[in-house]
Amino acid sequence: MIQPRLLAGPPAAAGAETLSDHVARLGSLPGVERDLVRTITASGLLGRGGAAFPVGRKLHAVAARSLGDARLLVNGAEGEPLSAKDRALMASRPHLILDGALLAANAIGAREIVLYVGSAHREGQLALARAVSERRRLPLRVRLVSAPHAYVAGEESAAVHFINQGDARPTVTPPRPFERGIDDMPTLVQNVESLAYLALIARFGEDWYRQAGRGQTPGTALVTVSGAPNGGVREVEMGTRIGEIAQMSGLGPHDSDAVLLGGYFGRWTTRDLGWALPLDPVLLQSAGAPFGTGVLSFLGMGQCGVAATAAILDYMAAQSAAQCGPCVFGLRSIADTTRAVASEVATSSDLGRLERWAGQIDGRGACRHPDGAVGLLLSAMTAFAADFETHSRRSGCLANVARPSLEVAA
Repeated sequence: MIQPRLLAGPPAAAGAETLSDHVARLGSLPGVERDLVRTITASGLLGRGGAAFPVGRKLHAVAARSLGDARLLVNGAEGEPLSAKDRALMASRPHLILDGALLAANAIGAREIVLYVGSAHREGQLALARAVSERRRLPLRVRLVSAPHAYVAGEESAAVHFINQGDARPTVTPPRPFERGIDDMPTLVQNVESLAYLALIARFGEDWYRQAGRGQTPGTALVTVSGAPNGGVREVEMGTRIGEIAQMSGLGPHDSDAVLLGGYFGRWTTRDLGWALPLDPVLLQSAGAPFGTGVLSFLGMGQCGVAATAAILDYMAAQSAAQCGPCVFGLRSIADTTRAVASEVATSSDLGRLERWAGQIDGRGACRHPDGAVGLLLSAMTAFAADFETHSRRSGCLANVARPSLEVAA
């Protein structure tokens, strides 16, 4: 294991690092680097908001359109229920995030930075607000906006839509935010972890960043582990295998049989197939699994994957953006039917309906929210195939615990 990078310094329990302590540990904000976009591109840094899009390419796309009037939206909405990494970073390392935001804003020619932080993340909001107040001579406007407590509010077009019109729902594209975003200006939407790493790369260089990483993706990443004795937020090297994280989180070889990878927008995988998988966005994508927001939620032995999936789908249906039929009606139908299967009141044809509806919904929504939900369902029907079959026949649950708890460790 390599030494922590983002989480280096005082323990998170100590609270937000002050500006003086931050500067004493890392030095002053690096001078304006003419080739910052090139440096970030060469580093291979991928965005940590869920899509794993190259940060350098986003910087270049906005900078190419900016005439000194671009905007930067620092995304700390973190609406994924199983993720706590962003709020942990905001609450403990606010100045590292601000460093990255100021450097990125300069690189794209931005005139304003919007700190978009989830309304439920009070510690993160307070830490960033104090950090801004500690920096008395900021070169541009910085404002803090409280993001609605909603799953879709962190999607980049939804975030921009909320800033512009007070409506945190994804918008039909094009144009994308990098073309016309806040105030119809080119806008960079970047996750807080991505910006924190940008600040470190600006200090130490792309070669330093690429020293970590076992697979195709360099660097380290913050992950949120739940369903394990030693869960919570930890920093791991890209390419670390899921089985290693299970072990370092206190799980023995017979303590978990499946893991939800990537969060509610992610996929289930079994121990037999998943424990050897590396946490590398590129390699996971080739295996049909998402890195997403770095969530690993382990399902305990004897817990019911069908019931866990039904609970997630019910939540996803309730979090619909209410902009199209596949989301409003399709998600509610599959959520209710999955709940019926979990409760052993389904009909013999309900499994076939679920598969058919999933195919009809996928790719037909106004945004990607329904796609994520049906992808989760189909992965569950594969990982827990025997359980779905037993439940649909009303033959009893193969698990001993019908209602597992998927919760983030404090």
